[in-house]
Amino acid sequence: MKLQLNSPVKFLKGVGPKRAETLGRLGIRTVGDLLYHVPHRYLDATTIMPLARAVVGQEVTCVGRVVTTGVLPTRRGLRVFRAVLKDQSGLLECAWPGRPFLERQIKKGQLLLVTGPVRYYHGRQLIPREFVILAEDESEDNPGLVLPIYPATEGLTHRQIRALVHDHLAALLPLVVDPHPPAFRAAHGLMPLGRALELLHRPPQVADAEPARQRLAFDELFDQQLVQARARHLAKRARAGIRFTVRHDLTTRLKEGLPFELTGDQRQAIREITDDMTAPLKMHRLLMGDVGTGKTVVALFAILLAAENEYQAAIMAPTELLAEQHGVTLTRLLEPLGIHPELLLGRMTAAEKAAARERIAGGGPRIVVGTHALIQESVKFQRLGLAVIDEQHRFGVEQRAALVEKGDAPDVLLLTATPIPRSLALTLYGDLDVTQIRERPPGRGEVKTALRDDGARQKIYQFIRSECAAGRQAYVIYPVIDESERADLKAATTMAQTLATVFAELRVGLVHGRMKAEERDATMRAFRDNTVNILVATSVIEVGIDVANATVMLIEHAERFGLAQLHQLRGRVGRGSAQSHCILLSDVSDAWPRLQAFCVTTDGFKIAELDLQERGMGELAGARQSGGLALRYANFATDLPLLESARQAAAQMIAADPALERREHAAYRERIVARYERGFELFRVG
Repeated sequence: MKLQLNSPVKFLKGVGPKRAETLGRLGIRTVGDLLYHVPHRYLDATTIMPLARAVVGQEVTCVGRVVTTGVLPTRRGLRVFRAVLKDQSGLLECAWPGRPFLERQIKKGQLLLVTGPVRYYHGRQLIPREFVILAEDESEDNPGLVLPIYPATEGLTHRQIRALVHDHLAALLPLVVDPHPPAFRAAHGLMPLGRALELLHRPPQVADAEPARQRLAFDELFDQQLVQARARHLAKRARAGIRFTVRHDLTTRLKEGLPFELTGDQRQAIREITDDMTAPLKMHRLLMGDVGTGKTVVALFAILLAAENEYQAAIMAPTELLAEQHGVTLTRLLEPLGIHPELLLGRMTAAEKAAARERIAGGGPRIVVGTHALIQESVKFQRLGLAVIDEQHRFGVEQRAALVEKGDAPDVLLLTATPIPRSLALTLYGDLDVTQIRERPPGRGEVKTALRDDGARQKIYQFIRSECAAGRQAYVIYPVIDESERADLKAATTMAQTLATVFAELRVGLVHGRMKAEERDATMRAFRDNTVNILVATSVIEVGIDVANATVMLIEHAERFGLAQLHQLRGRVGRGSAQSHCILLSDVSDAWPRLQAFCVTTDGFKIAELDLQERGMGELAGARQSGGLALRYANFATDLPLLESARQAAAQMIAADPALERREHAAYRERIVARYERGFELFRVG
């Protein structure tokens, strides 16, 4: 049988059905999968130290042949595995305290690479932090000075995978067909695909692997951007949108009546949204702004543009509290214009809801604010022209679509207060146009952020007491709901009782994710109305509560939260004109550098970048990343230029050949249909 990249891996010499099953756990099912299973790191033995020159107190990497092994007990009962290594320069003993089981792995005659500190104990002794068996005996080839370490699995070591790749690489590389023509590669600074794979598996120097990784990272990002560009093309082509006309009626009156000046970012965002709404194609835009940057006002200009064109606009929020807040804000801003938003919430009585639905269906209210209640089948709009979806990541795709389907191709504006690094936004929302607002309106209170340890607890409590005595309010946040989750962490439920005793003269409320929504909302309303002075909570409150009177945010076990999450929590204070404070409490000294970096940074986008570097793409993006396929080669902390390059190239290709029907683009189309969940759906039609 002629070997091809899609041939089952079991047909390779040295594999067979049983090992093929084990390889399958690593996602290696075909010959091509093995070729693309690249090392996740390298051991650089080009800097190895001869055994005789290893000096006490140094950290060294050495390679030597095992000449003797044994397990020795110590006086304290600790069993130590020892192996003596030999190279051309001499001998060196290695010791693994408390690891006698290594006697079953490390044998006489093996070639070993060891890395670790050298100490003095009856002579020089290396204590390996890491060891790799390079060869089983003298008959086995020395694998070279740069040692690839492959992702492995139970029943299959990285050395076995390395041997498998090593044995078949020469036969597999000629099967690789590069989809990019030379001119495309030159334009984007890419090496040929076959050469990249060869360098990843066998780099002469460790540095040679990086440009090869970049080639695979570009391909991965390019495929994913082709999917996004195709999705955007189909979304815009699917139906012509509404072509609104700027009538300068309601929008101008709003601008003139605002009690504040719009920021430059707000004006730019309004321009971009207006351009979209006055174009013939359907708007599909994400408005991304940090806490307190004034997204609601920007959305209101879009809402009024729809209203002055005799259309209705709906704004959907994820919680009743947030919907109520929008209702209050819009009512206040629209009062001079004589417009009253209609509210539709789940907690309204059946009669109130029926009356509201009747008014909406009749077209009376131009502006409708609500929760999931808006997408119920019984809700009919007379003429929905704009759907605004707040905190859009809290709604599923189906829920968003259900609101949009209430109209005849309405424009869609998605809002989020969770800043996302541009690199991530291009990936997660590649089928949307993205607008960022970073500038804060003047007059917003700055939040002072401080980091303290447990020794400062009584002082902090005294400070909270003084703020509440002055009529203000405080949040106290915990990482877990009850102590059964983590016995070593203070928990919201227990601490709410403790704080009720500490602050006996004040009213302490509690909210967490396991409470019924009505109970949680009732406590939050009480806090909003200042009948609760201190709100004890988990991160459930990071979005969706706007209490201008709250001036203190105390976050316990701050090391347990991501930086972006801490920023969202901090955004709950500083919403009024009074000086506000965010206090991080942590006794974990290792976490202090990252928490101190957070204390001196208030820009949510910078914090999101730090969070991305710290936690990686996966945790931030979740299941949406890469259209359903995890990225293996691209690194979002460092590969932004690659992403931009891939995005532009994909946009140009889809603009010229939307369904990738040209012969020279067939390889891209085949690869996407095979790899991506959405690939077949997006490219099955011309």
